[in-house]
Amino acid sequence: MGHDLETVGASARLDTRRRETNPLEYSSLDDRRLVELACEGRQRAFSELLERFQRPVFSLVFRMVRNRDQAEDVAQEAFVKAFNAIQSYDPRYKFSSWLFKIANNVAIDHLRKKELDTVSIDGSPHAMEDEEAERSRITLESTEEDPASYAEARELGGQIEEAIGHLRPEYRTVVLLRHVEGYAYDEIAEVMDLPLGTVKTYLHRARGELKELLAPIAT
Repeated sequence: MGHDLETVGASARLDTRRRETNPLEYSSLDDRRLVELACEGRQRAFSELLERFQRPVFSLVFRMVRNRDQAEDVAQEAFVKAFNAIQSYDPRYKFSSWLFKIANNVAIDHLRKKELDTVSIDGSPHAMEDEEAERSRITLESTEEDPASYAEARELGGQIEEAIGHLRPEYRTVVLLRHVEGYAYDEIAEVMDLPLGTVKTYLHRARGELKELLAPIAT
């Protein structure tokens, strides 16, 4: 996404002619203040928001669409939509949740149009550290297992991947946000713009469908 800032900036009609303050000052501002400056047309504010959130947005989208090129396109579209609608952001809520909601909606629209690969059990493709990757991984095996057991667990992991890939987009989202991203139910509700009860229902149904899909290998 090296060229994304230029593309997003042009799409969002940023005012590059405005005289900017020292760029180093922007990194110390909180999200809400950056949004205020972005609403004034400050190029550096948009740039800092992109720098701050492009990694987590891409990571979430990549897990949804499972194709790096398509994930870059989807993430870029999400930023364009967000920056064009920046005036509609409500500062009473977390900016990250507002942005992830837009990214999730774009990813779901994309999934509805295409038959795509499944979720990875190997954690975030943009994890910065081993610990971060471990937290985002669907854990199916123990490091103390013998090689045969480890191989069996990895095979099972591939079957779980395939099963998750058969879920409808909304169910896939709740499974990913809950079991891969580790979001709380209320955070998932905020990102998906759904009532808390609906999120729990989706997750319950998703687990039920996964159980049925995995039944043949459980016997």
